[in-house]
Amino acid sequence: MVATISGPRKGQGAGSNPAGRFESRRTEVFHDDWDLVEEETPRLKIEVREDRARSIISHNDSPDIGFDQAINPYRGCEHACIYCFARPTHSYLNLSPGLDFETKLFYKGNAAQVLDAELRKPGYQPKIIALGTATDPYQPIEREHRVTRSILETLLAFRHPVGIITKGVLIERDLDLLAEMARLNLVSVGMALTTMRDELKRDLEPRAASGRARLRVMRQLGDIGVPLRVMFSPVIPFVNDHEMDQVLELAAAAGARYASWVMLRLPYEVKDLFREWLAQRYPLKAEHVMSLVREVRGGRDNDPNFGTRFRGSGEYANLTAQRFRLACRRNGYLEGGPALDYRQFRVPGRGGQMSLL
Repeated sequence: MVATISGPRKGQGAGSNPAGRFESRRTEVFHDDWDLVEEETPRLKIEVREDRARSIISHNDSPDIGFDQAINPYRGCEHACIYCFARPTHSYLNLSPGLDFETKLFYKGNAAQVLDAELRKPGYQPKIIALGTATDPYQPIEREHRVTRSILETLLAFRHPVGIITKGVLIERDLDLLAEMARLNLVSVGMALTTMRDELKRDLEPRAASGRARLRVMRQLGDIGVPLRVMFSPVIPFVNDHEMDQVLELAAAAGARYASWVMLRLPYEVKDLFREWLAQRYPLKAEHVMSLVREVRGGRDNDPNFGTRFRGSGEYANLTAQRFRLACRRNGYLEGGPALDYRQFRVPGRGGQMSLL
């Protein structure tokens, strides 16, 4: 099967739709030379399908990840961040990690019911659940499908702690639930804030909210007592790295008390998608960016090894870590993270999740 290069699309991160590594059909990309007049390629239609979950809590045993349990309400993500390390998961669905990941989305409509059953199992040991590790729980389709809200309602009924990871400002819709969970010390929020430049945001994270909007929501969360972490991730050499100090300063003023960072990761198909994005959006700096990426990844595009995959290695990585430490100290960030309370866990009566709230 042969495919032409589509070029950048408004509202999309990936510039093409390459086959996933498990697909039986392969595509070969070529230039058809018909773009004599430069035109904007139209935005693709979002397709949403239900994905009936058989289980909802996934478990992690990676030594460099700070959580044991996670829930992802969706597959794929409408935010369309070009750097997303989760893009290759669409290959398991026989779909492309490229444009398919951004436009062919799946919601777990029975998530709350499955979660309720899993939390009721004899011998279940409550541990903090990370919500949104591979897909944003507050991406735009949550407005209609409300899977994330149903999960939070269930967790509140069980008095179960949760750490939410998002860049979606739709989280402000659920301030009522989050205020109650914060009162019980059951919730924290990590807000990803990658850039304050609107132009770069539109290229990197086309359908996510602006940095200013995220800061506004962080203030609202802080006002109701939710412990906040700002996540300056990923750090992309020669693209957004110089914004680290500004982002940490603005986030601290908005109420963040914890901070973290992750070096750009390019696993599997992401490395080719990111190279294509650089060539299309920032051709003059593309080679320099990739040379720095290879420098922190031991001469490769990606380093999958535990211990170095999130931070990188070498001089540039060490300097980035030092800048981060100094900025955290200057802005009064606390080390570690909030200690949520799992000792309140209880199984509510069969009369319904909300009957005991």
